[in-house]
Amino acid sequence: MVPLVIAHRGASSVELENSLAAFRAAGPLGADGIELDVHNTLDGELIIHHDPSVLGLPIAQARAGDLAMLHLANGEPIPTLAQALDAIGPRLKVFVEIKVLDPRWDDRLLETLDRGPNPKGYAIHSFAFHVVRRFAEKRPDLPRGVLSDVETRNPRRTLEDARAQTLWQERKMLDENLVRTVHDLGAQIIAWTLDSPSDIERFVRMGVDGICTNHPERGRRIVDAPRAA
Repeated sequence: MVPLVIAHRGASSVELENSLAAFRAAGPLGADGIELDVHNTLDGELIIHHDPSVLGLPIAQARAGDLAMLHLANGEPIPTLAQALDAIGPRLKVFVEIKVLDPRWDDRLLETLDRGPNPKGYAIHSFAFHVVRRFAEKRPDLPRGVLSDVETRNPRRTLEDARAQTLWQERKMLDENLVRTVHDLGAQIIAWTLDSPSDIERFVRMGVDGICTNHPERGRRIVDAPRAA
């Protein structure tokens, strides 16, 4: 099995993370997909940003028009989810990490995914189990993942509690036994965030289903390298 190469916040080693430039750069560098972060504004716009605030302005307390006047460090506007999907295009998968999403705006997120250029290639994931469960109820066919940055002692319970099909596991808490256990459950496992060539190669050999990396060009080279029999 060849794991997916997932560009963490876009090609963030060469462009500003979670920017349109980073999203556009990921495909040419070999990414199969892109991971990005979503927050909602007070009036329901879906904003791509990792932290809860932009230039000191809390996203959840701001209106879309307030954020539209701000610019990222690279001079670009702060992208919306719709703009990000358009920039990424129809070829790559998109893994949407839900940071903050008021339930009032769940349908807006689903509608935005439905209108994107590759709706069958989109998935959501989150640290918040209740958010993943919410989407399992609203859209059972939408692929869903749960994030973990601690030791996952009981993968079955973790996946069932979140009603997720994929475990996104932080690399320091991931080993071969966990990979086997998750696969035995009929689920998938994605390792994050892998940047060193040795880390990428090690987890590829473990048989993870995806590697999330700031360096998609490294991931592509290692994933495609011939393996010894």
